[in-house]
Amino acid sequence: MSEAALGSDQAVPQRSAWSRLRPHLTGWAFAAPFVAIFAIFLAGPILASLVLSFTGFNIGNLQDWFSAEWVGLENYSDAFGDEKFRRAAQNTAVFVLFGVPLTLALGLAAAVGLNQALGRAQGFFRVGYYLPVVTSIVAIAVIWRYLLHPEWGLVNAGLAQVGLDGPNWLARTDTALGSIIALGVWRNFGFDMVIFLAALQGIDRTLYEAARVDGAGPWTIFRRITLPLLKPAVLFLAVITSSGYLQLFEEPFVMTGGGPLNSTLSVSMLVYEEGFRFVNFGYASAIAYILFVVIAALAFLQFRLLRSDQP
Repeated sequence: MSEAALGSDQAVPQRSAWSRLRPHLTGWAFAAPFVAIFAIFLAGPILASLVLSFTGFNIGNLQDWFSAEWVGLENYSDAFGDEKFRRAAQNTAVFVLFGVPLTLALGLAAAVGLNQALGRAQGFFRVGYYLPVVTSIVAIAVIWRYLLHPEWGLVNAGLAQVGLDGPNWLARTDTALGSIIALGVWRNFGFDMVIFLAALQGIDRTLYEAARVDGAGPWTIFRRITLPLLKPAVLFLAVITSSGYLQLFEEPFVMTGGGPLNSTLSVSMLVYEEGFRFVNFGYASAIAYILFVVIAALAFLQFRLLRSDQP
């Protein structure tokens, strides 16, 4: 039998267009509910808010949406000229600049401690540190508001035991934001601890043994081996933590309402006020997109500075 005849006998039959398309249609059928929910409740509002940011949409346009005046970039320029927006941006920046390093440092310290030989107690401490992360932030904020109460709060009671007179933490412009930073760090470092602990347990132990044989001390081992190998985890947590802190809302909303004198007002709170209290949706949407650009730019910068050179 010739090679041509053999090849023709073994030729694979051509699949019909329907048989090639059917597996893809099955996949899209399973994905259709999520795609529909995403398009209706996420993609649609995102695009609508982008359009609204270029309009003067306010309470007068609720009955007729298409009557809103097109103002172009006016909302964006007004935001940068708004003293209240600048104060909110400053408060948010302070929260991020202090909160993110403290959260990462405490998370790493807790992870290093838990990575030691604690035996069965390790699980207890893991749960204890992580519990605030999964607890309702509203409940936590209410509890902290009572803890910081000037008269019967436990914080001032503890200070009184050592002869110190505690201030009214949430009613003073010089302590209110710091109190909220402390709450944010305490609540969120447990998440960073879990990620750091997983990364630490993935490091090859023979690297530490070789370093000790060469005479390296604990600090040298931590600086030369542990920190470089934790770089991917640091990048991930820096992006996640800073993105979350830039959207600061629940803590000041529950504890101080943005006061005193806007000293704890955040950008997200300002978006809420402009959009749902004053029904100025165009201006609120513009502020929200300014925040989105800042989050994206910061994430890009962190990727450039912290990305690992390892493949």
